[in-house]
Amino acid sequence: MRVLIVVLAVIALGAGATAYALRAPDAVSVAVEAGPVELVSGQLVFVDEVSGRVASVPLRSPDGPRRVSSLSCKRFFTAAGQGLCLADASGPLPGSTAVFVDRGLAERRRVDVSGVPNRAKLSADGRMGSWTTFVTGDSYAQAGTFSTRTAIFDTETEVYASNIEGTRVEGMKLANDRNFWGVTFSADDRTYYATLSTAGKTYLIQGDAEQESAKVLRENAECPSLSPDGRRVAFKKRVPGDGARPWRQHVLDLTTMVETPLAETRGIDDQVVWLDDDTIAYGLPDEGIWAVQANGEGAPRQLVPHASSPSVVTG
Repeated sequence: MRVLIVVLAVIALGAGATAYALRAPDAVSVAVEAGPVELVSGQLVFVDEVSGRVASVPLRSPDGPRRVSSLSCKRFFTAAGQGLCLADASGPLPGSTAVFVDRGLAERRRVDVSGVPNRAKLSADGRMGSWTTFVTGDSYAQAGTFSTRTAIFDTETEVYASNIEGTRVEGMKLANDRNFWGVTFSADDRTYYATLSTAGKTYLIQGDAEQESAKVLRENAECPSLSPDGRRVAFKKRVPGDGARPWRQHVLDLTTMVETPLAETRGIDDQVVWLDDDTIAYGLPDEGIWAVQANGEGAPRQLVPHASSPSVVTG
């Protein structure tokens, strides 16, 4: 059973670093250094699983001491020196809050959202934000199950689509059980890729946020993430294996439509991020943040222990 986070001691570790621990009796320590968390280029930003707060390390030395902020999030994503924090809402009922923050993690705007936090994403220039939450009570959901709500918010025009389930999908008559999740934006701030689930199947779709329309690119694809060069999409695909985590990450070339399975064979239930055009990163429960080559070669390597929801500061 988890217990409250206990601050064990302040220990000098080089330049003012400290250590704290999570969970007893097998307490875990991570090194923390004093200083603010700022969204400056070259930083790997993530949710520190010890405190539940946004933290950072230099990407060039991710195994070093981390800085931890006061901003609590379930999911966090950064782009162009801005951030999007998806957090639990305060109050007795389940809910979420999407908070847009500046370079110093100061709040710029917030949106109250129904459901439990699941995914959060920004476009490369920080203009477009999207988040997904789990909700219960939809008429098509079977008893004891949940559905998703996915929103797209334009921070420039403040146009807010709180639920994109009304998106028209070319060539498909969607069942009432349609769900969308895991948006990832292209550079034009209009085109996006996402997951569509309906009638027991999942699809990779390419959507148009302005026209509220989409087309199917591929079956059996979830949680897409567009590469920085806009040419490939990483996604998780259901494969035979562990019934609890039956996914393997693949990368799809959008020009040739050829997909490549990645070297990570553990079931990754995450919307991965691209560290650069050649490497993706992802979180694994109780395993921290890992990275693997996007061409299917090499071997997975751990970047940051006791951490989740990674993204790289750009701009």
